[in-house]
Amino acid sequence: MRCIELGSDSNFIRTAKFESDPNSAEIDLKRTDYCGRVDRRYLDQTIALCGWVHRRRDHGGVIFIDLRDREGLVQIVCDPDRADTFAVGEKLRHEYCIAVTGRVRLRPAGSTNPNLVSGEIEVLAFEIEILNASVTPPFQLDDENLSETVRLTHRVLDLRRPEMQRNLLLRHRAASSARKYLDANGFVDVETPVLYKSTPEGAREFLVPSRMHHGSFYALPQSPQLFKQLLMIAGFDRYYQIVKCFRDEDMRADRQPEFTQIDVEMSFLDELEIRALMEGLVRAMFHDALGVVLPDPFPIMTFADAMRDYGSDKPDLRVPLKLAELTDLMKRVDFKVFRSAADLPGGRVAALCVPKGGELTRKEIDDYAAFVSIYGAKGLAYIKVNDNTKVNEEGLQSPIVKFLPADVLEVVLERTGAKSGDLIFFGAGREKVVNDALGALRAKVGHERGFVDSGWRPLWVVDFPMFEYDEDRKSWAARHHPFTAPKDGHEHLFGNEPSLALAKAYDVVLNGWEIGGGSVRIHKPDVQQKVFAALGITPEDQRRKFGFLLDALQYGAPPHGGIAFGLDRTVALMCGVESIRDVIAFPKTQRGQDLLIETPTPITEQQLRDLHIRVRASDAATTPA
Repeated sequence: MRCIELGSDSNFIRTAKFESDPNSAEIDLKRTDYCGRVDRRYLDQTIALCGWVHRRRDHGGVIFIDLRDREGLVQIVCDPDRADTFAVGEKLRHEYCIAVTGRVRLRPAGSTNPNLVSGEIEVLAFEIEILNASVTPPFQLDDENLSETVRLTHRVLDLRRPEMQRNLLLRHRAASSARKYLDANGFVDVETPVLYKSTPEGAREFLVPSRMHHGSFYALPQSPQLFKQLLMIAGFDRYYQIVKCFRDEDMRADRQPEFTQIDVEMSFLDELEIRALMEGLVRAMFHDALGVVLPDPFPIMTFADAMRDYGSDKPDLRVPLKLAELTDLMKRVDFKVFRSAADLPGGRVAALCVPKGGELTRKEIDDYAAFVSIYGAKGLAYIKVNDNTKVNEEGLQSPIVKFLPADVLEVVLERTGAKSGDLIFFGAGREKVVNDALGALRAKVGHERGFVDSGWRPLWVVDFPMFEYDEDRKSWAARHHPFTAPKDGHEHLFGNEPSLALAKAYDVVLNGWEIGGGSVRIHKPDVQQKVFAALGITPEDQRRKFGFLLDALQYGAPPHGGIAFGLDRTVALMCGVESIRDVIAFPKTQRGQDLLIETPTPITEQQLRDLHIRVRASDAATTPA
């Protein structure tokens, strides 16, 4: 099938008409549009498409090709009456890269596909050009049972899968929406350094040896926190950056050694104004990327209320179950497990009522007990409520009922709201262990037992503690970071009662995931020094690690604050995937490896010598190949 070249213009590489079809419109022989966007608008037009062979089907002499690109699929028909085109169609195999020209026509009655944009039409091929053949792929792109190892080893092919293409295109739309919103609200995109200095108070860092400064190291930044504060002091007023950050942490579903933040900072706004502006950003991203309208405004919950009712500072509000506080009640019982926890400084006794939980088998209850042990719980006491009108061993089935007075059991039923047929789980011990265990159990039971409402449930969690006690170091640590401003009037608590000091800090939580966290910052050097002192950072270490900040704060630093949103986590929620690895183009495994390019790898002796580094023999023996 020959074509007559007509010329070129600023929009097309070249245009042409087919000799056999003199009435055809001029077309771009490279591409008219994406496969997934071809619909009835192109009916009876001659078009050009490029993509990959997703499927090839031979139906009684007519060959059908599902041609795929990043926007979706379109059906190509190879008619045996067009011998040259049909011959090429017979050669095609999965993942061949081809260019097709042909006429758009309606599919025969009964063969439409309502799940595709192109589902009403097909393209009768006039000409097919094989741009590049493909070896047999290691897996079919529509295989839903691929192991993560296979997917990450062959990540280029994995990224061709429609699911992954949708995820990354949605990520692009979300990031574009964020930029558009921030640009419209006066924020300036400023890049900050990637080679930073080590500040070991936070998570473990990635270190980069300096060739020019023997024995010295850079650190990859865990966030641009101090640089964005310096930009506020420098007068840029409103800053943002979609930026890579690095933490050398153990991997899990919502963590990667390198991750992406939407990092934001602004001056001359208070906490409420910052939250309102950033809430608008989240709302814009969900509207532009997903077409979802989030609640306006987001509900607000204090950290104390979140921990009391949900055992978590990032509660999934789609699960209506709440914890019941029993610590005060258990101070007057003789049952040692509950009484000792209630009397323990920083101890807690709480309960979780599971509606219709009486249907749970003993094995299911034991499985939940094993689950909470992950969080440090030593057991999971329970009561099956067979009849809530009988506050005794006849109505309440459990080994612990005989140890609890009837009046205490009545209050337990009242506070948990337990009805006949329900089950009550109990947690007792240190407050953190109880909160972690019952908070995780609440979410797990809610999802497994069908107590999850549909939709999107965002909220702000506010009034976080300034400090938390580090049991390992036997010292106080910053709950967020040491540059967070205290609530007004809370500075006097730093010395004697640091646990009571609250911060001007706030997190955005959505469906049980923290998608963003921030705070108003300290903008006065004397307050910053007091916080450093409360954290046990000596004046000498303050100067050595943060002298540049303390000096900058002396030059009329404005009131300022900000937030950082986890782009990976936010997009993972939007896509409905469990792991952020499914929204990152080239992620690492749980062992921090990239299976595609095979990193990390050892370096040569010469490279080590240039960096003034010697690898210990024991370390070298375990270096990944």
